[in-house]
Amino acid sequence: MPIKTKLNNDMLATLTAGAQVLEEDSLGPKVYRLADGNFLKLFRRKRLISSALFVPYSDRFWLNAVRLKELGIATLTPLELYRLEDSSLSAVLYSPLQGKTLKDIYLDEPDAFGKHLPILSDFIRTLHRRGIYFRSLHLGNIVLTPEGSLGLIDIADLSFQRRPLSKAKARRNLAHFTRLLENLGLAEQFPLAALTSAVLKD
Repeated sequence: MPIKTKLNNDMLATLTAGAQVLEEDSLGPKVYRLADGNFLKLFRRKRLISSALFVPYSDRFWLNAVRLKELGIATLTPLELYRLEDSSLSAVLYSPLQGKTLKDIYLDEPDAFGKHLPILSDFIRTLHRRGIYFRSLHLGNIVLTPEGSLGLIDIADLSFQRRPLSKAKARRNLAHFTRLLENLGLAEQFPLAALTSAVLKD
């Protein structure tokens, strides 16, 4: 792990001056696009006692990016880890994965998305073969890069196994994918049966 840089409130305000807030909740901004094109993601420990007290989500985010790259999976590039004045907060500065999310691609042309199913099913099968279990696997977290390959973003909620995922665990991972489609109101029209069949084939 790299050494964490202390980021006080004044420094945070300077860093995010002119930034675009991409994601926020009732407690404030969560993801900024900075003026230089890099992203700053803030993580909040929601409970006083939790595993995040010992391994902050920002650390997991960083380590997951490193491990994905070691496994040959395209993802964002972490640049710096920060400690903030509020001890419940931590942050990561990173360079984004260039490309377009499959969610945006699907919403732009839902009827034409079938052409992306082979690469998507192969990609998910590759993740499962390499022991990658991603609870937040959904169209908004999969990016089609300019080179035509797929990669992952928003990777804090991800774990690695020593062996390929079992069929049962692969099905559970696809259940997460399905539930997130349902949350977006896209499950009925998305070619989910074809994707599931392709991912789980022998």
